[in-house]
Amino acid sequence: MDVVVIGGAGLNFTHEQLNRAFGHLLGGAEFVAMHRNLYWRTSRGMELDTGAYVRALEESSGRTPVVLGKPSVEFFTAGVAELGLDAEQVAIVGDDIENDVLAGQRAGLYGVLVRTGKFLPEVYDTATGEPDVVVDSFADVPALLDG
Repeated sequence: MDVVVIGGAGLNFTHEQLNRAFGHLLGGAEFVAMHRNLYWRTSRGMELDTGAYVRALEESSGRTPVVLGKPSVEFFTAGVAELGLDAEQVAIVGDDIENDVLAGQRAGLYGVLVRTGKFLPEVYDTATGEPDVVVDSFADVPALLDG
């Protein structure tokens, strides 16, 4: 059985590689994605992330991947289980409102959005939900533990 796994290859993704994956998907291969993050911030600025390639393959092939990482509820549930805690005892702190914060909230976690990293105000304004709290920096998170 063929399986197409899309992970973090970054600058190593080529048209040839994506087209090969596309052909396998059309041939019935299983489709697995490590996550759905569309972009991330690097020292050079914003860059495409794995989710952009996943979305392209999904749209072109008509196939929906099994997502092992964010924003899969199972991803967050497994992390909470590993901690030995209940979901309501855990917070997700992230700079991606959809794939970090709202996805974590769907798994029952407390959602904290930080306005650093890859945070973009226009993405926040069009998000599908609201975080429990928004802070300017990760450095502001410890104060939330006192409350």
